[in-house]
Amino acid sequence: MPPPAPWRGEARLQFAPGEGGRTVHQGGATAPLKLQRAIHHGDGRCELPLLHTAGGLVGGDQLRLQAELAPGSRALLTSVAAQKVYGSVGRSRRAPGGSWAQQELGLRLAAGADLEWLPQELVLYGGGLFEQRTRVELAPGAGFLSAEVVRLGLSAAGEDLGPGRWRSQLEIRRQGADGSRWELVDRLELGGEGLDQEHGMAGQPVFGSLVWAAPEPLEAGRLADLLAACRGDREGLEGEMACGPLPQGLVARYRGRSTQAARFWFTRLWARTRAVRGLEPPALPRVWPFQEDPLAGIAA
Repeated sequence: MPPPAPWRGEARLQFAPGEGGRTVHQGGATAPLKLQRAIHHGDGRCELPLLHTAGGLVGGDQLRLQAELAPGSRALLTSVAAQKVYGSVGRSRRAPGGSWAQQELGLRLAAGADLEWLPQELVLYGGGLFEQRTRVELAPGAGFLSAEVVRLGLSAAGEDLGPGRWRSQLEIRRQGADGSRWELVDRLELGGEGLDQEHGMAGQPVFGSLVWAAPEPLEAGRLADLLAACRGDREGLEGEMACGPLPQGLVARYRGRSTQAARFWFTRLWARTRAVRGLEPPALPRVWPFQEDPLAGIAA
């Protein structure tokens, strides 16, 4: 009996300003992806949770998300639950080296649009192979924020990633009066010896990355103040955290043992970038499982 065919799920979305300043969306999704009910915030931003109904990814599965934002639209995309990627290395005689689960995101933002891509964490089981490719096209005045956290193995159960691997490729390109330029090209791979080496994960099971491409360049002093505040937001959180400037924005990394600490810090940085843009403070999505408020007690 042949093995079941891999999933090929896809979501295609369009966001545009609607009545009363609210951003509205249209589009659809194919199984195992499903769009949940959208929520609108006070500034008109459309929060849209995505549900992966299959309960996890296995080798060969592919997910694709395409989103286009019209001029002046604002959206927040998140996931209903953590994404699980099950191990495939050594599980099949036909492919003993395993098969990759893949996710591809293509995001196009028109002038003045703003997108926040904030999925819940990804859990990569021992022997799991996961590859993600994200391409972002920004028009002048468009802003993009992405924060992702990955757990490499089920450390609470004493399981490490083993022969598994995690790959990520993020490309952000911005259009301007003089043509387009690369805002960021970020390629990462975690696995093998890099899981234990000091310049890799140093034996830590949790990695996080946040990138903010600001809609406009920040004055040097203002950017320095923002980075100082972001570094101060590490207080009380376990793990190693660092952040630095981009030509037009910032990038932050987390390495440690706690997905909660990573998400707490990134949520605080999210609030900082909102403040710099003169936007209302973020409201945590209802689907997020926080028991405590990550923004409580941080300096204004």
